Amino acid sequence: MAKSNSSSHTVEPQFVLSLTEIKSSYGVPTETIIEIIEEGIVSIDNQDNPETWRFDNEACRKIRFVLQLEKDLGVNVAGSGLALELLEQIEELRALLALHRDI
Repeated sequence: MAKSNSSSHTVEPQFVLSLTEIKSSYGVPTETIIEIIEEGIVSIDNQDNPETWRFDNEACRKIRFVLQLEKDLGVNVAGSGLALELLEQIEELRALLALHRDI
């Protein structure tokens, strides 16, 4: 019997956290989250009302990344945003390269 070449992909469960849940989960003040939003690292709807802010999986991943760089390397929020942007560009380029290799 032949093996299937299909690769298995893990699907991450989708969730949404409030500002209060984010602050509690990561142990950070509101000001830190506001700084991350103001740097454009994470975007939210209705910036005027923090009570309605919701953070999805991707936003949580980015917040965690920023906080980890600050903790481990002392990188500020702006620097973390740049690092995150560069890493995302690298991933896009790798995906394009992989596509061209398959051609």
